[in-house]
Amino acid sequence: MATMTADQRRARAKAEFDEYMEMCPTSRLMAVLGNKWTTMLLNRLAGNGTMRHAELARSAPGISAKMLTQSLRALERDGLVTRHVTPTVPVQVDYTLTVLGESLMPVVAGVQNWAELHMPDVEVARVRYDGAQAGEAVPAPARSLG
Repeated sequence: MATMTADQRRARAKAEFDEYMEMCPTSRLMAVLGNKWTTMLLNRLAGNGTMRHAELARSAPGISAKMLTQSLRALERDGLVTRHVTPTVPVQVDYTLTVLGESLMPVVAGVQNWAELHMPDVEVARVRYDGAQAGEAVPAPARSLG
């Protein structure tokens, strides 16, 4: 058996970790939820039921038509949204959450609730950390979770 150098062991460990992360269900879900527009689109569909492309565009200020289409296609590919085309002139395209998409909504709501409750604490921690890194005197936290 050949002896590996430290660089070779690190490269091998990194490759194994990368393979694990690629297959890890949690990591894969977080990649979906981490998309800038995913949770907003899921929430719009959960709150309104079936929506047309134009309705989604109006409900999401700041998203380009191209990004909306790409995001909806990604959600459709993941089985979270279904797309129904009605052959009219112009073509009518409706989007609806699938059963799988609906089952994800409690998770999305949980993340949103946590963020609303705790992002102020995260921001305080960041300010404290950044101040400590700069050698500044850092005040005690304003509130605690306990």
